[in-house]
Amino acid sequence: MCGRYVMARAAGDLVALGGGELPDGGLELRPNWNVAPTADVPILVERVLDGAGAGGGGAVRRELHVARWGLVPPWAKELAVGSRAFNARSETVTSKPTFRSAVRARRCAVPVQGYYEWKAPEPGSKGPDGKAAQKQPYYVHPAGAGDGEGPVIWFAGLYEWWKDPEADARGQDPWVLSASILTMDSPSDDDADPVLAQLGDLHDRLPVPLSPEAMDAWLEPVKLGSAEEAEARVAEVTGQAFDIARGWALRPVGRAVGSVRNNGPELIEELGEQQGTLL
Repeated sequence: MCGRYVMARAAGDLVALGGGELPDGGLELRPNWNVAPTADVPILVERVLDGAGAGGGGAVRRELHVARWGLVPPWAKELAVGSRAFNARSETVTSKPTFRSAVRARRCAVPVQGYYEWKAPEPGSKGPDGKAAQKQPYYVHPAGAGDGEGPVIWFAGLYEWWKDPEADARGQDPWVLSASILTMDSPSDDDADPVLAQLGDLHDRLPVPLSPEAMDAWLEPVKLGSAEEAEARVAEVTGQAFDIARGWALRPVGRAVGSVRNNGPELIEELGEQQGTLL
């Protein structure tokens, strides 16, 4: 799964990396080294400008927007629904009521510099203090970009618009843009590729990364005609995910990432640099 991640890049950097544009009026992003569900996150979308379908020659523009992390379907009665829908399982995304409409018509890409995942200890293992070993957080990121610079990962995502029925009474904009990240089964922990094996040992779920070619297909602003077409589109992106993940690196980090009150570049420092030893 993906429950915490890092995004501290400027909007202009993300637009340059993703090949898009900023919406009218620009966009400012606050650096966040511990992004948690319900936080505001950048997403990349494609939209048709003149009302014609992308396949019919209509002008299409790729834009960066800010969404609430945790998808809120249009039929939801309250915003809190999104707090339970920050990830969407690729195996059921075309049939689950929360996601099935979005996967056919509203697909996006979610940029991250890296994400945190917690590794469960071996049963019965002990820590340095002799007590039962605890889960250890790891930071997963593109190899060579562990300091927060360099390339980002683009995760396959979904987005929706939800209208808050009480916003007008408060004098607020009633429309809420929200998003979710697609996940899939992790590689096997005995995979011949060492990085894939580490990812398989780390967690049983993997957020789905996109190659540039897969992102072009995923973002295409067309409404797929059936659940079967949506399943085929999902299969395209999950089929190339491991090739992208081979270019990642993992390192243990401090347990401070477990609290959203902690937010700074020190969170992605390798554990040995913080405490002088690796667990």
